[in-house]
Amino acid sequence: MTAHIYDLVIIGGGSAALSAGVYAGRAMMDTLIIEKDKIGGQVTTTSEIVNYPGFRATTGPHLMKEMHDQAQDFGVTFVTDEITDVTLEGEVKTLKGNKETYQARAVLIATGASARKIGFPGEIEFTGRGIAYCSTCDGEFFTDMDIFVLGGGYAAAEEAVYLTRYGKSVTMIIREPDFTCAQMTADQAKNNPKIKIVYNTEVKEVTGDDMLKKAVFVNNVTGETTTFEASEEDGGFGMFVFAGNKPSTEIFEGKIELARGGYIETDELMQTSVPGVYAAGDLRVKELRQIVTAVADGAIAATVAQKYVATEKERLGLPVVTKKMTPQAPKSATTTAPAQAAPTASTTNEWFPAAMKEQLKGIFAKLTKPVTLVNILDQSQPKSLELEAFLKEITALSDLISLESVLAGSDAAFEESVHLTRLPAAVLLDENKQYTGIKFSGVPSGHEVNSLVLAIYNVGSEGQPIEADLVARIQKLPATKIEICVSLSCHYCPDVVAACQRIASINHQVEAEMIDTALFPELKKEKKLMSVPAMIINDEQVIFGAKTLTEIIEAIEG
Repeated sequence: MTAHIYDLVIIGGGSAALSAGVYAGRAMMDTLIIEKDKIGGQVTTTSEIVNYPGFRATTGPHLMKEMHDQAQDFGVTFVTDEITDVTLEGEVKTLKGNKETYQARAVLIATGASARKIGFPGEIEFTGRGIAYCSTCDGEFFTDMDIFVLGGGYAAAEEAVYLTRYGKSVTMIIREPDFTCAQMTADQAKNNPKIKIVYNTEVKEVTGDDMLKKAVFVNNVTGETTTFEASEEDGGFGMFVFAGNKPSTEIFEGKIELARGGYIETDELMQTSVPGVYAAGDLRVKELRQIVTAVADGAIAATVAQKYVATEKERLGLPVVTKKMTPQAPKSATTTAPAQAAPTASTTNEWFPAAMKEQLKGIFAKLTKPVTLVNILDQSQPKSLELEAFLKEITALSDLISLESVLAGSDAAFEESVHLTRLPAAVLLDENKQYTGIKFSGVPSGHEVNSLVLAIYNVGSEGQPIEADLVARIQKLPATKIEICVSLSCHYCPDVVAACQRIASINHQVEAEMIDTALFPELKKEKKLMSVPAMIINDEQVIFGAKTLTEIIEAIEG
């Protein structure tokens, strides 16, 4: 256990947590934000935001990155860990994580909520095979196919409009007699000529083989059933579920007062039933769950927590302010920040803006060993040439990173040694010029920049810290091929790619290949991929969804 006692520990990394971090940091509180997965929370899956004051139009990932950077500017510390148990009574609260145990005088619970599954027959079985929960990540898989959207709230209405850019038809299935969101949001869907809306209707069941092929709907007023079957030409269809959220509050049961459904009861000051413990965001009992209300919750909670901590310190005879700082200029991005998509090649033929190059230089300054990127170049293939230009800009940022190009078909032995099966492709070699098992099939731009940066860092230095027992398990893994199919617009994919490639960086018998699924439709068709991230292990097992390092190790171990 760390002997350090923080003023405030915030559990969660979404908009409520980041807002609280800004206010707490600005009040010079010694503040730690603990997020188990990815900074930004559910907002990072939102394709377009047009109702957040001050931003006429933005995306979830961009808004969350701005909030993350702003909190860092005020000295807030971030760690990646999962809290598994808490002791909240007493003047010092204790939070037990998978990596470490933390102590604080005040705690803010901002763990948010996760997409709620409806539970109709076939929902679980066809997740990744037609059932989806993130339009930004998976929408493109249903291009020119029929798409159903389940739900009548904010998310359903907004994402149905977004999905019209992909589907040949979009049908909203709403169990209520009307939308449950604001009229203006509902009208965007109602007035869209590409969207059909069916009220008082629910899914009775979905069926298929290796893809979603059939859905049975029931009118909950008349009892009448209707059936939809995919056309023979399409071979399947999509069904996006936006049925509300389930609060992520399981570990707080019995520790604070919870309301029906697991939501947390608070007063208007965000105070829970335990002194010094606050809650903010979508997990609270409240009328409206939107980014703007989550941000307000976080600001109030941090302000009230600051007063509580100051009073406690005065009572104990401790210095009220222990952290000295002044607002700083924006800091360089770290590997814990949300991915900021790299732009595509511009008219100046540069992939990265100057500010991003400086951020990457700061990360690559930590390299201690040489890393070689090898591009297998097909000069007749535009994407292969794009990959070459992309990697040239990366290698120019550090003397320890070099680029070699091998013309496709010119070195059969090398291609065999790196198990080349598709182009464009690039691989990483270690300081001994040995293949690490890390491969990129496609240009790792967009959110996958994080994957490439981490791959270089893990091969060219001691790498990201991993518990000793996990390292031992990784070293014992058998020869394994993992193909991680991604979309460059997916915010969850880079974490899975990075985890698989971290395994490969330790055990070169494991090959971890990032594949831009959009470039290889034949793979999508062969493996019936309708969602990302998707891991294909040894050409057989397909695993959909975000997975932790431990879960991936367990999947390889069998």
